Amino acid sequence: MSVRRLAEDNVQPPSFAFNKENAAWAKATIKKYPKGREQSAIIPLMMRAQDQDGWVTKAAIESIADMLGMPYIRALEVATFYTQFQLKPVGTRAHVQVCGTTPCMLRGAEDLVAVCKSKIHAEPHHLNADGTLSWEEVECLGACVNAPMVAIFKDTYEDLTPRQLEYIIERFEGGRPDDVKAGPQIDRIFSAPFGGLTSLNEPETPSKARPSRAKAPAASTEASSVPPSNAAKPKTDAIETSPAIKSPADGKVDEQAVAAADKVASAAAENTTASGPAAAKPSLEDANRPKGIDRPESPDDLKLISGVGPKIEGILHGLGIYTYAQVAAWQDNERNWVDGYLNFKGRIDRDDWVRQAKALADGGEAEYIRVFGKKPR
Repeated sequence: MSVRRLAEDNVQPPSFAFNKENAAWAKATIKKYPKGREQSAIIPLMMRAQDQDGWVTKAAIESIADMLGMPYIRALEVATFYTQFQLKPVGTRAHVQVCGTTPCMLRGAEDLVAVCKSKIHAEPHHLNADGTLSWEEVECLGACVNAPMVAIFKDTYEDLTPRQLEYIIERFEGGRPDDVKAGPQIDRIFSAPFGGLTSLNEPETPSKARPSRAKAPAASTEASSVPPSNAAKPKTDAIETSPAIKSPADGKVDEQAVAAADKVASAAAENTTASGPAAAKPSLEDANRPKGIDRPESPDDLKLISGVGPKIEGILHGLGIYTYAQVAAWQDNERNWVDGYLNFKGRIDRDDWVRQAKALADGGEAEYIRVFGKKPR
């Protein structure tokens, strides 16, 4: 573990005091601990001091030690041991903590660190020129499935690409953090599998159903042909549209009904994206559709735009989109139309296709490097 020291004296404030609200909270928090054990409140009190001032100052450490009746050295031991405490000033608008543990490192954490060095400061724990941003590399932030990720204050931003982190930092730096949603930055719900569910997504057939514990009526001599209820299961398109599969009296499953259900389920799966059923594509006759052109003799390589792969490039070609200049000229209504057609839900703006395309159209890779500080893709 690296040595952690307090900030230099020239940046330390001369005193510390909780504001009125936090002082009342601190008093109530100390009372939660048994008599003689009040010093156990030091961690929550230090965290509240950090929430109030942005970092833990020497004056705050000593003030909290006085409140709890403990020697300064014991309070300093706590502050310097736990890396959750910031011992130097951090950015007033964002302090970016990049997870550098193995899963995130394997998924591109080094590229995120490079973004922080480029957009904030070449060294961690240093403020940018305006004092609004800072960054550091930390250990596991607890969302390994969604690697790579960063934390900014108390929110995490996951499934990141370097361009997405640049976008997030720019929004925080511009005082517009609400423009960015916390959590996964791709179409997944929390830590659900990327690409959709892989289990518990098929209709339950009578042959697999648990036998009912309820006794059949004495007068009944026929086996019930009603399948077990799916009320407690998550609904899927396959469940809602599959033909009924009934069990005859001999207990054998109707193979034709099963085959029909499988066919319906397969069709539903083909029309399902990573985030659920695909929305209907906007009409090709919509006035918001970007204007296409005939295929030029030498189309631009749209794959140089981060977020555009071979398949998407082929779709864009099918819409008559062949050049960087076309993408760079898209207005809001045209971007929204393409988003809907590709079922991207904001990806064009998140990856900033328009600005990327403009740089490539204005001066190729050299201009792209000048604008973004790296080569395209």
